[in-house]
Amino acid sequence: DVELLDNKTSVTFNNVLLFADGGKVEIGTPYIKGTKVAAKVLGNNKDDKVTTFKYHNKTNYHRTIGHRQNYTRIQIEEIKHGA
Repeated sequence: DVELLDNKTSVTFNNVLLFADGGKVEIGTPYIKGTKVAAKVLGNNKDDKVTTFKYHNKTNYHRTIGHRQNYTRIQIEEIKHGA
């Protein structure tokens, strides 16, 4: 699950921070050059509601605020690593 993306059928991530292949681990500074991740978009959803309650003592102040974060569910199809 990632933050809400545009309505596409597939997406490619170019900014890869870490790549692990068996016992070999490569950490980017800040990103790994030449590494791309291809993913298929499965759909958009909303997360569970988060409720926040604000209260000030002795002033009759209270507010209830709710929020539902939108997110996109993706499935990783391919990881290309070219150093």
